[in-house]
Amino acid sequence: MDEIIQTLALSLGLSWASGLNLYATVAMLGILGNTGNIVLPEQLVELQEPRIITAALIMYCIEFFADKIPIVDSIWDAIHSFIRVPVGAALMSNAIGDGNPVVHGLAYLIGGGVSGAVHVGKAGTRILANTSPEPYSNWFLSFAEDIAVIVGLWTALHYPLAFLVFITFFMMFLFWFIPKIWNIVLGDFVGVRLKLKKRHAKIRAEAARKQAEQTAAAGPIPTPEGAQEVILKPTE
Repeated sequence: MDEIIQTLALSLGLSWASGLNLYATVAMLGILGNTGNIVLPEQLVELQEPRIITAALIMYCIEFFADKIPIVDSIWDAIHSFIRVPVGAALMSNAIGDGNPVVHGLAYLIGGGVSGAVHVGKAGTRILANTSPEPYSNWFLSFAEDIAVIVGLWTALHYPLAFLVFITFFMMFLFWFIPKIWNIVLGDFVGVRLKLKKRHAKIRAEAARKQAEQTAAAGPIPTPEGAQEVILKPTE
């Protein structure tokens, strides 16, 4: 029973952490496995290869800075919608370590759902934070996510039962939180578009008014010298 709880905590922890910061998750797991602090499942042993750890650390450094720049962090999240979710699903599926393809398939679906939900919540929060004129909210969220990955994985490895309780309540909160945060984000987006349309219409109306005033001030167009005015009369 303890082994099942440990395996479930690790697999869910990997998919959850991947939705927050995939490269920190892979780097931390690889370093712990390479140094002998944990024994990775057979399907995840490749993660402790030095080349994979190095690549994960390089990408983590890039994400560390990109994640703290407003707008850039949202673009980064949009790109990683196609990376975090499938990799998070694959990590959970491989962490299960069961040879049954049905179990692997279920683990893949659950892992993708967990990492996808976490990613969507993270991306929505970042978009909302970008509406703030100051950059400190982005920095706070980025540091908080990095710390959450480290603390969360450490808890999953050392206190698996506590982590399972945590992730149960976390996912319940997330399913309540995601619709609300995206309603605010989409509402702000629609509001901004309406404001821009009104502003453009006002600019066009002002330009038309000025053009009309300039035309009226210039008076009638003078007739060229020597030209005769032609008056058309109806035919009787």
